[in-house]
Amino acid sequence: MATPLALRLSERLEKTWEEPPGLGTWLDSVDHKKIGKHYIYTAFLFFTAGGIEALIMRAQLARPNERLLNPEAYNQLFSMHGITMIFFFVTPMLFGFGNYFVPLMIGARDMAFPRLNAFGYWIFLFAGIFMYSSFLIGRAPDDGWFNYVPIAGARFTPGLNIDYYTLGLAFLGISTTVGSVNFIVTIFKLRAPGMSIARLPLYVWAILATSFAVVFALPSLTIANVMLELDRRAGFNFFEVAKGGDVVLWQHLFWIFGHPDVYIIFLPAVGIVSTIIPAFTRRRIIGYVWLALATMATAIIGFGVWVHHMFAVGLPNLSMAFFSAASMLITIPSGVQIFAWIATIISGRPVFKTPMLFIMGFVFVFVMGGVTGVMFASVPFDQQITDSYFVVAHFHYVLFGGAVFPIFAAIHYWAPKMSGRMLHEGWGKVSFWLIFLGFNLTFFPMHIAGLLGMPRRIYTYHGGLGWDVWNLLSTIGGFVLAAGLLVVVLNFLWSLRAGAPAGSDPWGAPDLEWATSSPPPHYNFLEIPTVRSNTPLWDQPELREMGRRVHDLQRTMAEGHVTIGTTVVDAEPEAILPMPESTFVPVVTAIGVTGIFVGFLTLIYPVIVIGGAIAIGGLQAWVRPKEIVG
Repeated sequence: MATPLALRLSERLEKTWEEPPGLGTWLDSVDHKKIGKHYIYTAFLFFTAGGIEALIMRAQLARPNERLLNPEAYNQLFSMHGITMIFFFVTPMLFGFGNYFVPLMIGARDMAFPRLNAFGYWIFLFAGIFMYSSFLIGRAPDDGWFNYVPIAGARFTPGLNIDYYTLGLAFLGISTTVGSVNFIVTIFKLRAPGMSIARLPLYVWAILATSFAVVFALPSLTIANVMLELDRRAGFNFFEVAKGGDVVLWQHLFWIFGHPDVYIIFLPAVGIVSTIIPAFTRRRIIGYVWLALATMATAIIGFGVWVHHMFAVGLPNLSMAFFSAASMLITIPSGVQIFAWIATIISGRPVFKTPMLFIMGFVFVFVMGGVTGVMFASVPFDQQITDSYFVVAHFHYVLFGGAVFPIFAAIHYWAPKMSGRMLHEGWGKVSFWLIFLGFNLTFFPMHIAGLLGMPRRIYTYHGGLGWDVWNLLSTIGGFVLAAGLLVVVLNFLWSLRAGAPAGSDPWGAPDLEWATSSPPPHYNFLEIPTVRSNTPLWDQPELREMGRRVHDLQRTMAEGHVTIGTTVVDAEPEAILPMPESTFVPVVTAIGVTGIFVGFLTLIYPVIVIGGAIAIGGLQAWVRPKEIVG
């Protein structure tokens, strides 16, 4: 039962932080929880689009000599499938969970830059619409998610297909970059007092490592896209061999981003695994310090292995030997993580609810993908198997297994906190087994088809080559997998109306986000907590009373729209920071930026000017002294 003082302060904080419901709030909200849900729902829509593209491709490949798709349509579908899953689903989905839960996990009331947070979401949404509008004119990107030149040059792909790619990914990169900077500042400066670096939740460690990786990796991709667009539109010759350019330069620039991007995708998922396992094994994670170090080491070493994507290019043997060794080295932090998780499960009292089942599925699938990954570090093997379906099988085991299984674990684990209602446990287990069996039936046969010589990126094939049965099995598996995903969606929608009330902490978890009500109030915490452990709810029972009792009146900060700033290492209170309120400035600025990119795509210069004027006007409104910079 809440005390009268707690009730009065709660009402005051609610009035200060509340954003009234309605369409206007959807457009002007800067609440990290609403923005996090926007990211999650939007990313799931893109996941649905990418899944439909995959099912159409699998239908095309189910039988030899199938004519469901022509070559151009198939090229557009497989390119957009890869672009969607890599750029518009996995990273935004994981950043969506980060937006929602990082402030709750560190005891903050919002992200460090709430308006920048909203701006990042709108850029992500508009970039996705920009990219998918290419289907309306039949000019979707069609040279793969890696977009290799010279095929992607104007000579071989003269339409707008690749201009959508280069401009669309440069556009999306704005969102990813500002989101990463926001996470870094939030984690370093808004942690609850007492939450030193050594007490950060492992999920927060993972988001921090990912954010630094994005900041250092993404410029390489952006530069490559700008250079290619200049080649295509302005007569530059960065990649034109006949005029002194170098096609291999594109591969270097792309994979300097592309391989760290594997860990940009993987690391937040690792953080989810390290968060869920303690809750369902009823014990602290084994090797917390080693897991934190392994997370950061993975992000760092990931920058030194990009050339293993290029072993068939014809590089010097010494270079290939170095990158082969680095590719072996990166298995060490991954091994540390796997052994720590397994040791925690074995030494604990595991409860196999749906989130834990998805984690166990992740461990099995990721280890299989990791084994084939080590095989690719061997130069002779890599050269034999490059551009075969064995590669397709490997990266789906690593990326789908390494990211999507943890994402669905997170949905079942955190959805009760976000909605206040539990998902149905029985249907959750049905969805897990459909997804697990469908996934392995889809992608394991691709290993065999690849070893039998089936190349990547073919839209059909002749019968009698030994590939028929494996392709049919993969197609059947794809539809079983889709059925499992559909069960998850239906289960989630059912839970919103009929799910059992979740309570504040249905799992008995140790992290700070479970100290609040479900869903959390607009202000997150009645008072900013003091943390003395990396499992605060297990070691500090008083934190479970935060919504009902006030322990430190000064920490409530109920007099204004503010939060507390702390020191970088030890999280000692340092300042009271004013926070911006809801505003339309981020969405208006994002609309202006969208106009600029649409203008460059169509070469309609008045559109560029109008978009630029709107964006500049939005930025001017953003920094007006009467408003608080966010």
